[in-house]
Amino acid sequence: MKKVIASVLSLAMIAALATGCDTKPTETAAPSNGGNGDPAPTDNGGDPTEATETTKQTMTFGTGSEKINLWSFTDEIPKMVGQYVKQKPEFGEKYTVECTIIATDGGAYQTALDNALVAGGDTAPDMYAAEAAFILKYSQGDMAKFASTYKDLGIDVDAKIKEADIAKYTIEVGSRNGDLVALGYQATGCAMIYNAEVAKAAFGTDDPAEIEKIVGAGSGNWDKFMEAAATLKSKGFAAVSGASDIWNPCEKSADTAWIVNGQLNIDPKREKYLDLAKTIKENGYSNDAQSWSEAWYADMKGEGAQKVFAFFGPAWLINYVMIGNSGGNKAGEGTFGQWRVCAPPVGFFWGGTWVLANKDTSKKEGVAELIEWITLDSSDTGLQYLWANGSVDWDNDPNTATAKDTVASATVMAKSDGKLDFCGGQNVFPAFISGNAYASAKAMTQYDETINGYFTDAAAQYAEGNVDRDGAIEQFKTNVQDNLSF
Repeated sequence: MKKVIASVLSLAMIAALATGCDTKPTETAAPSNGGNGDPAPTDNGGDPTEATETTKQTMTFGTGSEKINLWSFTDEIPKMVGQYVKQKPEFGEKYTVECTIIATDGGAYQTALDNALVAGGDTAPDMYAAEAAFILKYSQGDMAKFASTYKDLGIDVDAKIKEADIAKYTIEVGSRNGDLVALGYQATGCAMIYNAEVAKAAFGTDDPAEIEKIVGAGSGNWDKFMEAAATLKSKGFAAVSGASDIWNPCEKSADTAWIVNGQLNIDPKREKYLDLAKTIKENGYSNDAQSWSEAWYADMKGEGAQKVFAFFGPAWLINYVMIGNSGGNKAGEGTFGQWRVCAPPVGFFWGGTWVLANKDTSKKEGVAELIEWITLDSSDTGLQYLWANGSVDWDNDPNTATAKDTVASATVMAKSDGKLDFCGGQNVFPAFISGNAYASAKAMTQYDETINGYFTDAAAQYAEGNVDRDGAIEQFKTNVQDNLSF
């Protein structure tokens, strides 16, 4: 099911890169269920039914007389429903959940979802999913009027959020005028993922607590990290694979949005990326690799021109990208086992999926039950606990359970086993809990995906010396004005 993570990543890439799109080589990404490449079950265990050859798929769970329509852009949430029906058969006896899956390619999912919400009626979605690249459109933007508040579904939101200790940024993203209308289940607050052997050679230590001091973890700036980059260079190492590795941290740590009072606004933390990218390029602090390129994957294996110290990202970057590109499956093979995790210099999140309900659904009780189990249940039988501990078994095959992943509930994370062999047996969850706490969504707009592309394009031109700094900013402003009228 590599198409699942590919769909999610392809949107994140657009926001992250000037060249961004998912090339998805065979080693790049493991499926979102941690390795299961088999078809998803439908009809309580059957095969998927293709509604069209490439863009639409349906999956059905339960046999009850009450029908719930669920729309998503991957089979991840539908499979969660299948897990819940297996865990609670009485739900499947009462409800039939029909899942419509449409890939995000070319905006197909958003177009189809918008049309279905506007049309209403029996075929309209009762539940639907939105990815980080376009969630604000549905939670706060043009299509937000169709979303039910969680409270209107009958969910005790305040108590559940407190009990689960939900990451603040996912609440910010999913709130409309102070009311919660969407929540994510996977936490995508980010950490610094560094090579312990490189750290030991350059700094004399690979201890996460010491490395945090060296790179200025939680400082909100890149000063200490750039000092560390100079040290790494002097020892023959690259600080990062390429300058684009730090774009997501710069972009998502901004204090103000791209659009303020209807005008284009360049936050200083985003503008700083121009200077950081230029410095990295001019001083040889990287291998000049573009994220999602073959050179980037080679750096994960330690096969680049210089061994790379750090990557920045959420747990999915480890589980679904780095492990598959480490060159091994156990310690001693490639870079497998060499990596460690610590808090990053600046807080940010990257990616994620939010779950919403249609305000006009006639199946509020069933929809609320599913949403609560997926997003707010912090018990040992809730989706988030199973997900965090790698205990979700999509197809009754113990060899295809999910990878251990970070979830939105800090309560769940604190009681879960986050030890990863890939990270030398380190419990990575504390660092990602810090990453979730640092992350903020206050500077997001529904136009970010497009504007980010224009900015990283201009930054790349400046770093390469094709334009001066003022010219890069002017180029960026012109693109935004010409295409978005801001």
